[in-house]
Amino acid sequence: MIKSEFKKISFQEILFQVVLNLIVFVFFAFDRRHPEIELFKIYFYLNYAIPALIINYLLLPRYLYKGKYIGFILYTLVLVGIIIYIEEAILEKIYYPDTRGRKFLGVFRNLMGTMPTLTVLVGFKFGWDALTNRKQMEELKSSAKESELQFLKSQINPHFLFNNLNNLYAYAVEQSPKTPEIILELSAVLRYMLYECKADYVSLENEIKQIKSYISLSELQIEDRGKVTFTTKNVSNIKSIAPLILIVFIENAFKHSSSSQADNIEIDILLEELENGKLKFICQNTFRDQSNISSLEGGIGLENVEKRLELLYPNAHKLEIKKSENEIFKVDLTIDLTKTSIK
Repeated sequence: MIKSEFKKISFQEILFQVVLNLIVFVFFAFDRRHPEIELFKIYFYLNYAIPALIINYLLLPRYLYKGKYIGFILYTLVLVGIIIYIEEAILEKIYYPDTRGRKFLGVFRNLMGTMPTLTVLVGFKFGWDALTNRKQMEELKSSAKESELQFLKSQINPHFLFNNLNNLYAYAVEQSPKTPEIILELSAVLRYMLYECKADYVSLENEIKQIKSYISLSELQIEDRGKVTFTTKNVSNIKSIAPLILIVFIENAFKHSSSSQADNIEIDILLEELENGKLKFICQNTFRDQSNISSLEGGIGLENVEKRLELLYPNAHKLEIKKSENEIFKVDLTIDLTKTSIK
């Protein structure tokens, strides 16, 4: 058990302890009346340093950090008692037989001399552990966030693939001449998802190309029953964006427009750069009020993208999803692309 505790000590911590003990020893042993440091004072200092190591690497992890406060206090008091005993009964009688070694000055006086050095050595170790634990917690949170993002991103591919394989199947059954075109477009989109979206962020230019490919693929669903417009304004200055954020809203627009009305389908998509690196995205589509629209704001796609926005752009995005009385379903998203959670 003791070996396992000491195996966790890093080289940086060993170096820190060495430097700390050297500095504390200089202050402990230095006397202005006698500037030279006497060799025997090493023994007095070791009487503090060894118990401090016991407290730092045995009592702190085994008792204090596990909430066993009574055990920590009792063992610490025992060590303090041993320090006082060794100093009064052994060291002072050897090195100060005619002065300090002649009589016991009392527990309080000895505590006043013992506690400052012991407190410094233990306090710095406690601070080191607190900083180390904080760093580990931040790394753990970052790792958990990254794992969740990867999981959410992985959900998009099967969700997208499931919807479009249904369309491909319908065209194949009808032996439509558009089937090869669908396969090519689907292949291009999947290639982007599988190979170019592994990074946390991708170039906005590539993301726009992906959106155009997806729109070309999805337009085959509505054929001549409506029109789709995709407009970009002043987006050349924006360098990167989290992949597959916008595509979910566009997919949702196609899915509900084509399923809820037979003709006069309208899907309007706008991508515009605002001031200071902010991106404005608007996607609106028509729907029939008499159709079942209870799931318009639900589903794995929208839930997924909302979670990703919270993780990637916390407090840096504004998302509004609403349906109007004139049978328009609208997504209005503003993202401050200069503020991200992953650096």
